[in-house]
Amino acid sequence: MESQKKYKPKFSFEFFPPKTLEAVGKLQTTTERLAQLKPSFFSVTFGAGGSTRERTFETVMDIYKKTGIDGVPHVSCIGSTTEEIKTILDSYIEGGIRNVVALRGDLPSGSIGGGPLRYASELVEFIRQETGDHFHIEVAAYPEFHPQAPSAQKDLENFKRKVDAGADAAITQYFYNPDAYYRFIDSCEKLGIEIPIVPGIMPIVTCTQLCRFSEACGAEIPRWILKRLQEFGDDRASIQEFGIEVTTKLCEQLLTNGAPGLHFYTMNQSAASVEIWKNIGIDQ
Repeated sequence: MESQKKYKPKFSFEFFPPKTLEAVGKLQTTTERLAQLKPSFFSVTFGAGGSTRERTFETVMDIYKKTGIDGVPHVSCIGSTTEEIKTILDSYIEGGIRNVVALRGDLPSGSIGGGPLRYASELVEFIRQETGDHFHIEVAAYPEFHPQAPSAQKDLENFKRKVDAGADAAITQYFYNPDAYYRFIDSCEKLGIEIPIVPGIMPIVTCTQLCRFSEACGAEIPRWILKRLQEFGDDRASIQEFGIEVTTKLCEQLLTNGAPGLHFYTMNQSAASVEIWKNIGIDQ
C-alpha cells in the first residue's frame, strides 16, 4: 500500500444516464446535493455497445454546466468503430471535457461482433494516439478479479497493459473485503504499476439489488453481511442503517491505510453517500 500513500486523495461519485424526464429531474436533485460536498468529479456510465452514447454526453455536459463539477464520461470500445469513438472523443474535446473513463464495455444482448478494439488497453492506446495528452484517462481495476479472467495473474497482467498503454489512474470494482484491495495493490506494486488506484464504494441500500449487481460483476458479499441483510427481510430502514454502518467502517479502514480517495457508485441517489461522507468526515 506504500505506493498509494503519495497521492492526494480524490473523492468522486458515479451516475448512469437517466431514461425519462422524471429521472432527469431526480438526477439533477442528486447532483445538486452531492455538488455541495465539492467532490473531485462526477462520472457518467456508458451503456452496453454504446446504447446510451447521446444521453451520456448530454448528462456529462449538463452536470458540468449546472454544478461546475467536472463531468467524466465513460467511453467503451466494444460494439463501436474507431470512427465512432473518435467522434465521441472530439465531441468531448469541443465541450471542454478533459477526463474520461476508458472501458472495454459489454455487447448488448444478442449482438455479434465486438468491433476493431477488443480490450480496454487497446482503447487507451487509441485515445492516446488520437488525442495525445488531452485526456486524463481512468481505467477499471478488479481487486477480486474480473469475472471473465482465466486467472488472477492474467487479470493483473491485463490491468498492467492498460497502465502501460497510457492510463493515468484507476477506479476499482466495489468490494466489501478490504484485504482484497490491499493484496491487489501489493501485487500491482510488484509489477511496477505506479498510478493511483481508487477504491469503488457501493453503499448498501437494498439486499436484492446488491445481490443482483454482485452476481453480475463478480463482487463478493461476505457471508456475515449477506446473512445480516437477509435477516432484516423487508425492513428497509434497518437494511440502510446497517449498510451505512458497514460501508462507513470500510471507507475509514481504506483511508487510514492509504487509499488515494473513494469513488461512490450512487445509483443516482444521494442519501446513503452523503451519510457515509459525513460519517468519515471528508473535508475537500
